[in-house]
Formats: sequence, C-alpha cells, structure tokens
Amino acid sequence: MARLGAADVTERGPRGPLALSLLALLALACFSGFVALGTWQVHRLAWKRELIARVEQRVHAPAAEAPRPAEWAGVTAATHEYLHVRLTGVFLHDRQALVAASTGFGSGYWVMTPLRAADGNVVLVNRGFVPTDWCGRNGRCAAGPAGELTVTGLLRMPETRAFLRHNDPAQNRWYARDVQAIAAARGLGPVAPFFVDQDADPANADAWPRGGLTVTAFPNSHLSYLITWYVLALMVVLAAAYVGRHEYRLRRKLRAGD
Repeated sequence: MARLGAADVTERGPRGPLALSLLALLALACFSGFVALGTWQVHRLAWKRELIARVEQRVHAPAAEAPRPAEWAGVTAATHEYLHVRLTGVFLHDRQALVAASTGFGSGYWVMTPLRAADGNVVLVNRGFVPTDWCGRNGRCAAGPAGELTVTGLLRMPETRAFLRHNDPAQNRWYARDVQAIAAARGLGPVAPFFVDQDADPANADAWPRGGLTVTAFPNSHLSYLITWYVLALMVVLAAAYVGRHEYRLRRKLRAGD
C-alpha cells in the first residue's frame, strides 16, 4: 500500500459554532473547578498553619488547672483542645475502659480511667497505651496507682466514632474514646465533656500504660495541593488559547483561499 504524502492529506476546516461552544463550556467548567479547589486549599493552608501554631503553643505551656464544672459548657476544640492541664483526684480503676488503639508500639488499647476529684467531679483520663496482652490471659489488668494523685496531660475532645467501627458497650468493645458512652456504660453519672491524655512518666519510661503519645504533628500538604490546582487551571487557559489561535488561523487561511 502506498504511503500518503503531505500533499495528499487534507487539512480539516474550522470547527463549527456548536463544537466551539461545547469546548468553551468544558474549558470554563474545568477552569472554574480547578480555581475553586485551589482557593479552598488556600483556606485549608491558613487553617492548618493556625492549628499547628496553636497546638505548639498549648502543648509546651506549663500545666494549668483543668476547666471546672462551671466552665464545662464553654469547652470547645477551638478554645481548649491540646491545652496542657492538671488534675487532682483518685483513679476509679474498677470502672476503666480499654479502647482499641494502634501506635508505634503496635496494636493494643488506650486505658481510659475515670479520675474523681475531692468535690466528686469525674474526668476520664487516658493513662496511655498498653499492648493487647497487658491484662494477661485471665483478663486481670495490672493494678494502677492508688490514693490521691495529681495528673498532667493534654485536654482532648471526645471521639464519637471510629473509622468503620462502632462502640459496642454491651459487649465491652470500645473503638472510639466517647466520653459520654463510656460514662453511661460504667455508671459514672455526669462527667467532663472532655478527656485528658496523660503525660509520659520519665521515671517509669518502660512501664505500661505508656503516656505521652498524643499526636501533635500534623501533615501539611495544602501548599502543594493549591499549587497543583492552580497549575491545572493555568493549563486550561493555555489550552484554550492554543485552540482559539489555531481556529483563528484556520479561518484566516480559509478566507484567503476564497
């Protein structure tokens, strides 16, 4: 079969109004979508930077008294989460709950133990991480500290659910640190609307539970995301300009041939 030469190839004519209109609408939709996504990432970047700065300031501050019952109604993630706080009371080890967890030490549990202050108020304290065999084959967990003591840690807001898993209080299976659900299951009555991640104990660094494992380093890829979306928007503009220039040249050439 003979190969076609350049002279045998017929150059296509300009696109019609309908085709150009559809291409323009597609380009406009893509451009608008990419710009909207980029702008959203701009706001996310500002939010993430503010969050990182706020958390860094709070976690390294000296421990202050935890919010009292009169202040509980005003406790929110924006105003209180990750504050370094101090509590004094007695642990109620017989009413603690083990919440499934995964850390750098492997799979295990967070030990959520109620702490009752002298005035009777109760705050759930996450004493730290323990491996799955911490309670032994007989299901008896190691005895915790007795008597009145002072605990320091980071104030955290409750979790209502875990990814793809739901708490099952009837079966004593916990996957999210849901303060109110644990309090109801353990008969604690009113409790603080937050829990406290206990600090690490340098004197017992190798003991379980292992405190001080709160994640305070947050990934921040929003700058690369916003650059990506804006570059894609720019590429749409360049592609539209190329198509427009090409169509203009075809029409000019057609008019010259007439």
